[in-house]
Amino acid sequence: MSFEVENKYRSSAQSQVLALLLERGAEEEAEVTHEDIYLRHPSRDFAQTNEALRIRRVGSSNHLTYKGPKRAGPTKTREEIELTFEEGDPAFAQLLQLFKNLGFSEVAVVRKTRRCFRINSSNHHLNISLDSAADLGDFVEVEAIAQDESDLPSAQALVIETANWLGLTQLEPRSYLRMLLELRANAR
Repeated sequence: MSFEVENKYRSSAQSQVLALLLERGAEEEAEVTHEDIYLRHPSRDFAQTNEALRIRRVGSSNHLTYKGPKRAGPTKTREEIELTFEEGDPAFAQLLQLFKNLGFSEVAVVRKTRRCFRINSSNHHLNISLDSAADLGDFVEVEAIAQDESDLPSAQALVIETANWLGLTQLEPRSYLRMLLELRANAR
């Protein structure tokens, strides 16, 4: 079982973060746009259990992701299971319809543009994402994957150390989904 270990930071200085990443030799991937449809379980309240189920579209690529409850610690740490399924809009629509037929419903759609960078450390692959989330603003996510529970402390330390090195100070503990739902509730 692998764990996603990450922290998200508000960032109005993405150009400074970008310069530091390039100076360090980070490998940049192509900029992508994410469309994340979050689903509500028909008989279990994910808000109460602190879980999430989403269908993500990145270009023509499609992914189904389950995120388990958050674990205690200095980072946002949770089990993550992600499956890639057939590419293209028809496959995306079919999977969404399958879940609707099973009683799931849409909670919200989160859209963001993401620039990803990779840095290899001695123990982990580190992913740093410069995100611009629709209606929410600009963020930087620092993420490492822990292969098992014994790997959690080193992955968490790496995430915190990298955020400090990048000068990130405005920790944002909420998910994009939570921020979007709160924004909508406050707009009423």
